[in-house]
Amino acid sequence: MLTLDTHLQLVLDLVGVFAFALSGGLVAVRKRLDLFGVLVLAAAAALGGGVIRDVLIGRVPPVGVSDWRLLSCALAAGLVTFFFHPGVERIGRFVRVLDAAGLAVFAIGGSLTSLGEGMDGVTSVLVGVVTAIGGGMIRDVLAGQVPEVLRREMYALPALLGSTLVVLAHHYDVINPVVVWGCVLLVFAVRIIAVVLDLNAPKPLRTGANP
Repeated sequence: MLTLDTHLQLVLDLVGVFAFALSGGLVAVRKRLDLFGVLVLAAAAALGGGVIRDVLIGRVPPVGVSDWRLLSCALAAGLVTFFFHPGVERIGRFVRVLDAAGLAVFAIGGSLTSLGEGMDGVTSVLVGVVTAIGGGMIRDVLAGQVPEVLRREMYALPALLGSTLVVLAHHYDVINPVVVWGCVLLVFAVRIIAVVLDLNAPKPLRTGANP
């Protein structure tokens, strides 16, 4: 079983939580929700993927609802977004950067957590992907829009790539902080490149007029 550096895991979780909470808060602000709504969407985006991860691997109660540090981080990011959103909105593209950062650290952190609980490689890859995209999907459903993972540039594929690489590194016993952060940076870079170049996953060919 992988012995995971708890400090490294906490850093990954906090970075991911703060990044996704800001993106969730901004979605709520754009939907003209009140303070409670902003905090709910921020927390859902930040903690939803981790809660799903812990349920899948049988770790209860999920740290997303039991660790005050993660809860506080998510709520703090929500408050920052609520009170300072005009300034954040002016750097709207930065939201994509935050989202990419959250995607990267949650994909790798989710797979590492699964490995640390003794799950097999395939399960750990899937858990990493679900951890990365779960919060964003919950955020978008609550905001009444089609989840970004289903409609925008390559989103789940970078998470799948990073999770697979970190699981392979564990399998071949070359896992270390350098490898972990390298996988995080790779996922982040692939996601940003997809955004900049407007790269998309394959879509069905149009066979007729829209209904």
